[in-house]
Amino acid sequence: MNTEATIAVRVARKVEEALGIQSFELVSASDKALPAFTAGSHIDVHLPNGLVRQYSLCNHPSETHRYLLGVLRDPASRGGSQAMHDLVNEGDVLRIGAPKNHFALEPGARRSLLLAGGIGITPLLCMAEQLASQGAAFEMHYCTRERERTAFFDRLAGSGLASSVQFHFDAGAPEQKLNIAALLSHPEAGCHLYVCGPKGFINAVLDQAKLSGWPEAQLHCEFFAGEEVKTEAGDTPFQVKLASSGLLVNVPVGTTVVKALADAGMEVMTSCEQGVCGTCLTRVLEGQVDHRDQYLTPEEQAVNDQFLPCCSRARSPLLVLEL
Repeated sequence: MNTEATIAVRVARKVEEALGIQSFELVSASDKALPAFTAGSHIDVHLPNGLVRQYSLCNHPSETHRYLLGVLRDPASRGGSQAMHDLVNEGDVLRIGAPKNHFALEPGARRSLLLAGGIGITPLLCMAEQLASQGAAFEMHYCTRERERTAFFDRLAGSGLASSVQFHFDAGAPEQKLNIAALLSHPEAGCHLYVCGPKGFINAVLDQAKLSGWPEAQLHCEFFAGEEVKTEAGDTPFQVKLASSGLLVNVPVGTTVVKALADAGMEVMTSCEQGVCGTCLTRVLEGQVDHRDQYLTPEEQAVNDQFLPCCSRARSPLLVLEL
């Protein structure tokens, strides 16, 4: 079980940044410096309704006195974004996890290309400000439906970042819309591409990059949400065994490993519950995994020594887990 300690923070400010998007400035509840973080980091936020959700940090990494989050109210919310908007207010004290980073900048990059779709701007904004402060070469393209839904517009357009940022609005003139194919048509040695936003936007960018010959090692992405975990044709029951205790747990069709373990009294820390965030990453000692996540790379999945029990299943009758 994940027993990671949490940090008490106070909501110092809650601001409407754009239509449907609010920012939350978090400061230490004990007036101590918060743990350091790097661009691309996120934190787990323990919400008033009992859920745990992950949000990217979008302030400059040099700021140790606060964390800044940007949260979109998702019409298809499973309770996370709705709780942030409706239940979290200025002055409230929340518990959060220490920053983690699965979307870090490549330190040896000659140039960086940042592509943001909607609320995917949050980790990329932090990256852009760090790159600018280092005098590093970068270019950002920020795509949204319309100006009114563009979070942090003034921060980007009225700062030292402005010359490196281009905005693209779905509701705008055709000539200002992002031409992904043209932008990625000529892969550059040493140029790293970072993309974050809705799944369709990320897939469109990555598919075009690969079609244009970009090396896999130069492509970096972070999904904010995966697809709902669904039963697939051919799914069969299997068992998981806990190496530490020998406990054997049945996992029926239509039930996740996380749910089956919880029913047996073994809780696994989760956050997104969709195979995106990596919070529940678990080591596999024996058996063949049926990977259904968007967190592990194809190379990591092929090693078959870890999996996401919130969504992935087994191809073999038994998985032995290091739990």
